[in-house]
Amino acid sequence: MTDNSPAEPIYLPKAVPPTNHGHTVAAWTAMIGIMAGALVSAVGCLPGVPFLLFWVGMVVVVASCVAGLVLRNMGYGQVKDGVEPRRASSTH
Repeated sequence: MTDNSPAEPIYLPKAVPPTNHGHTVAAWTAMIGIMAGALVSAVGCLPGVPFLLFWVGMVVVVASCVAGLVLRNMGYGQVKDGVEPRRASSTH
């Protein structure tokens, strides 16, 4: 039959701050550059195409990673505790 005993109390976790899951200028810049560099490197692996293109793509990948790190350190990345995010400057 039915159980008429009192229900167990439910404890909800504390609310977590909202996150943007990496949807930042730094993340997008790095990922678009990495994808473009991978594409250039892949084309460089095709027959009849100079293999130098592979290394050009690898340079693009490394440069994109560096650009992402620089942008993150400038405040355009994921917000962390104790770090003030970069805000658009107002010219008023």
